[in-house]
Amino acid sequence: MTVKNDKLTCIDLFAGAGGLSEGLEQAGFHSLFASEIVPRYAETYAKNHPNAEVCVADIRTVNPKEIRERLDLEVGQLDLLAGGPPCQGFSINAPVRSSDDPRNHLFREYLRFVDEFKPRAVLIENVPGLVSFEKGKTLHAILDSLADLGYGADVHILGAPYYGVPQMRWRTIIMGLRGAIIPQSAWPEPVRHAPVRANFATTFDGRPIVKKPSPETSAPFTTVRDAIGDLPPLKSGGRGETVKEYPVAPQCEYQANLRIGSAGVMNHEAPRLSAINLERLSHIKQGGNWTDIPYDLLPKGMKSARRSDHTKRYGRPRWDELGSTVLTKCDPHWGAFFHPEQDRTLTVREAARIQSFPDHYVFLGSQAEQYAEVGNAVPPMLACAVGRSLRAVLEGE
Repeated sequence: MTVKNDKLTCIDLFAGAGGLSEGLEQAGFHSLFASEIVPRYAETYAKNHPNAEVCVADIRTVNPKEIRERLDLEVGQLDLLAGGPPCQGFSINAPVRSSDDPRNHLFREYLRFVDEFKPRAVLIENVPGLVSFEKGKTLHAILDSLADLGYGADVHILGAPYYGVPQMRWRTIIMGLRGAIIPQSAWPEPVRHAPVRANFATTFDGRPIVKKPSPETSAPFTTVRDAIGDLPPLKSGGRGETVKEYPVAPQCEYQANLRIGSAGVMNHEAPRLSAINLERLSHIKQGGNWTDIPYDLLPKGMKSARRSDHTKRYGRPRWDELGSTVLTKCDPHWGAFFHPEQDRTLTVREAARIQSFPDHYVFLGSQAEQYAEVGNAVPPMLACAVGRSLRAVLEGE
């Protein structure tokens, strides 16, 4: 059932700062409700999704029937129940299910909402490792549990750079339809090629589940320069105005699209590097990493590391590369988070650009909280691609 403004309805559980909802809204879904346990994440979600009701609570304490009635929805009326519930502790086939592991119960909370709302479609996102976890037993348990509730569900792993996101990032996407087997067209076809390799299980029940570009796909991946090359320069520790002016016009379609609706550059302040890290950085060239640092300046724990290991640590990416997977903090010790040219680490806005968040999306809280909000999110551009293909299925039913 469609609703006013010709938008489909959705709710987002385990919503974080709202990356999944942002992409789904870009695809034509209207977010009615979100549940998130971390208050700061929920505050950021509410700031950017003012028309959604945001519940800040442990989902185990939330009554889905009360939520459905408050949203004035009939059973079966909701179009999509989306979310990223922790699934690794959930397996009806596991020999031991300890009540001491809270993860065992969180996916069951998602199922409570499925059972109450009976949405037309369900969407679950998780890490690629879910496919091989417990030799596939956990994923089988998830699909079987959805089948018990009347949903024909399936799974694929999607690579974010194949859909225009300028970083190496993979997500497991499970989707299902109420009363029907979900068609393969629900997962979007890759539209770009990218130099990425899967370092995880790529098959499930003997069939390949990673969506790869066809040989005819010729569009190039989005580079670091495409992602952040138009943002104001900063020095280490530089803050400047809260809202900064763009120093140049958009240099590519990606930058132009992410600027839509933006009044300027927000969340763009450089963390202050320590003196030792600034000295280390002075030795690292574009495309380089910790192996460029003189031995005497290396962190103690890395002095005995093999030079072929930890290739992203203290990395300074090239402009024409993909960005590294954005983590919950842009600490150079853990990845290639130095700016390609400027002697500093990436800002929250630059991390958000690499995650494909639009510039109008504001991140609240301390700088550390903002990095975590960005790093934990589903890239909106990937979520939008999934939302569009799923919407086509729902509208074609």
